[in-house]
Amino acid sequence: MDSSAISTAAIFLLLGALGSSAAWWVFFHGYSFYYGDAEAHLNIARRIFDSRTPGPEQIGTVWLPLPHILLALFTRVDALWFSGLAGVIPSVACFTLAGTFLFLAAHRVYGSTAAAVTVALLFTLNPNMLYLAATPMTEPVMAAALAALLWATLWFRDSQSLWALLAAAAACNAASLTRYEGWFVIPFVALYIWIVARNKTHAFLFGILAMLGPCAWLAHNLFYYNNALEFYNGPYSAQAIFQRQLSQGMPQPGTKSWTLAAFYYWSAARHVVGDPLLILGSIGLVAALWRRAWWAVALLCLPAIFYIWSMHSSGTPIFVPELEPFTRYNTRYALLVLPLAAFAAGALVVLFPESFRSKAAIGLTLVGAILLAARPVSICWEEAEAGSAGRRAYTQEAAAFLKDQYKHGAGIVFWFGDLAGILRQAGIPIREGLYQDNGSVWKEALAQPVKFKEEWVLTLAGDPVSEALQHNDSAYQLVHRVEKKGAPAVEIFRRH
Repeated sequence: MDSSAISTAAIFLLLGALGSSAAWWVFFHGYSFYYGDAEAHLNIARRIFDSRTPGPEQIGTVWLPLPHILLALFTRVDALWFSGLAGVIPSVACFTLAGTFLFLAAHRVYGSTAAAVTVALLFTLNPNMLYLAATPMTEPVMAAALAALLWATLWFRDSQSLWALLAAAAACNAASLTRYEGWFVIPFVALYIWIVARNKTHAFLFGILAMLGPCAWLAHNLFYYNNALEFYNGPYSAQAIFQRQLSQGMPQPGTKSWTLAAFYYWSAARHVVGDPLLILGSIGLVAALWRRAWWAVALLCLPAIFYIWSMHSSGTPIFVPELEPFTRYNTRYALLVLPLAAFAAGALVVLFPESFRSKAAIGLTLVGAILLAARPVSICWEEAEAGSAGRRAYTQEAAAFLKDQYKHGAGIVFWFGDLAGILRQAGIPIREGLYQDNGSVWKEALAQPVKFKEEWVLTLAGDPVSEALQHNDSAYQLVHRVEKKGAPAVEIFRRH
């Protein structure tokens, strides 16, 4: 085994140990599901096979499928789903792969193991990335796909290998099936492949392969929802959420203003990435371009450009504490600045003589770690903690009640969303529930709740099941009500 393989294996094991340790600490303290989206991702993955109507339709729309498919490999195990550990394992793996692929890409660009190690450590020591690595959120998956795409395109540039091209196409599809910024990067990567390819047919091949992911998602939406753009303009789309937020008077800073959008995104990056690394990255950017790392810089800039565009044109809000409305919301969207900042900062190491680069790498990493320690609390954790207090409280109480009263096989009607977390914590398989993605059976039952065959009904104030019970004669009586500050009431009904 050559020295390059040894160093790659060593960094993989180091990052794996770091990510696993952080994830275990977060999981042990019960923080892994503070984000409502984290709970939703886990339960969507479970229902792909654990449902009255299992199959691809259970993946749903809006959220892209790859994170749920990865989670589904582990949620099949009851103990891993009930405990939530199934949501942690894939994220730690993707976190480790993201750091390793950044290491490999930096080594190829800078020609220095010390610089590559610096890049990997500055990326993985970030407290926000460490927190999200312990949750079933999409950021670790996207970071791994983006880092793999950078490495594969650089490999193709140097080797012109068909295997490198296929690796780049696979990484591109992984990105486009994880987050929509993955769609945004496709034409830029295709253009780069066309520029560096000696055989231009490789560029056409890459373009065809890279479009498989988006085309598959369009086909999924068309087949199951009769609308290829359901994810874009359907009732659960970001566009629909934006309109509902506007009607409720929620501020939308950055909408129709490029300046405000860029300012809010940069402010979020300062919180998520940290001023120390942003400063090091800004200085290192000059060194990176001097080393002709223009493609790495360009590719890693694209997610930030996508989100600024989304804030301006698609109503994607990002809030930070010091700016109106003086709260935290979607701060994690700025986390994709982290690979760029770490990659650029690593270029500073190559400014030193080769004999001094190892010491420079250690010093730079220590400085970054010490300065980050001045604010060790993750703003992403703070956002998730503040926004989930009511949901976590009612989930725990309702789950405890059902765990004591519910007998397996009795059946329960509920609206799939936040309430699915109650079933998970109560140890009730999703297939025992009837919910909105169960097709015609659901529609018929909701129209006449008196004909519900299930023994239990679980509602969240204002949801369609709650309204159906209020406007129809029902054979159910309220047996438990959970009211928590800042959250709608949860009501549990049982058949007379």
